[in-house]
Amino acid sequence: MLSPEILADPVELTRALVDVESVSGNEAALADQVEAALRGAPHLSVERHGNVVLASTALGRPQRVVLAGHLDTVPVAGNLPSRAEGDLIHGCGTSDMKSGAALALHLAATVAEPRYDVTYLFYDCEEVEAERNGLNVLARTHPDKLAADFAILLEPTYGLVEAGCQGTMRAVVTATGQRAHAARSWLGVNAIHAAGAIMTTLGAYQPRTVTIDGCTYREGLNAVRISGGVAGNVIPDECRVEINYRFAPDRTEAEAAAHVRGLFPDFEVEITDSAPAAMPGLDGAIAKEFLDVVGQPPQAKLGWTDVARFAAAGVPALNFGPGDPNLAHKPEEHVEISKIRAGAATLRRWLAA
Repeated sequence: MLSPEILADPVELTRALVDVESVSGNEAALADQVEAALRGAPHLSVERHGNVVLASTALGRPQRVVLAGHLDTVPVAGNLPSRAEGDLIHGCGTSDMKSGAALALHLAATVAEPRYDVTYLFYDCEEVEAERNGLNVLARTHPDKLAADFAILLEPTYGLVEAGCQGTMRAVVTATGQRAHAARSWLGVNAIHAAGAIMTTLGAYQPRTVTIDGCTYREGLNAVRISGGVAGNVIPDECRVEINYRFAPDRTEAEAAAHVRGLFPDFEVEITDSAPAAMPGLDGAIAKEFLDVVGQPPQAKLGWTDVARFAAAGVPALNFGPGDPNLAHKPEEHVEISKIRAGAATLRRWLAA
């Protein structure tokens, strides 16, 4: 269990969280430990919804902030238990994002009178499909739990503020043909050959670069999977190309879908998955106060994160965490101890000022 001594040290707490395996769908044991640790803090009100654990202060402050982090990881790749080596902690989830979750849990346990009222939110299934995402489920079933004036998602940012996030969309573009015997191919129409026009469009595509509030978002449109063919002696009548579109926050999901469809007017386009972008959220007074404490200019989040869920709920949100996002999901995933300590100090200066 998470003793007071472990909760007081964000580095040891990171290792303790990492050593409880919590691949998406298997977070219950870790959620149990987080819940027990939070219930041991008399200044917090704690509740649990499935494997989502919330702890809140009720000090009558005029503003409320949220510190949020997911408890799950991608599948283990021979990188558990954790191990320390110099300034590094190695292990599954060290960067994405148990070091970030450890900061939230550490502050929840050790800052009894923050300058804002705080909701600490730990959730499950971030690394899998959106309908299972614990924050998404909470937003649907208990939207009042996300109510706040500002939120920080403790995703890995290497100690910098990454503002907003790109939207992400998956679509399947289908080329059709006519099936025939390969020995009499002139009697058919080869759908795989027809898909060449899809690939040509993708290869020639020039993605936008969009700057919003000083943060530059780089879009991308790429084929990620292709399937087609029936047998070695059959002219195929269908070829499906799956594409992924990463779009800047100045486009809505509907606008992004229209853009994708417009690129392939001669083909069937099915949008199979979509998540909205989030604007940088830098205008509010709380965000500016936090940026002043960090002391570094914000950058665009080149990827999708759950800040978009807070933005959809009307809560401006930023990404800030000690891990290196370039190490997320890798077998060699690790986090720097110095980044954990610096992140904890930054958040403490901001909350306890």
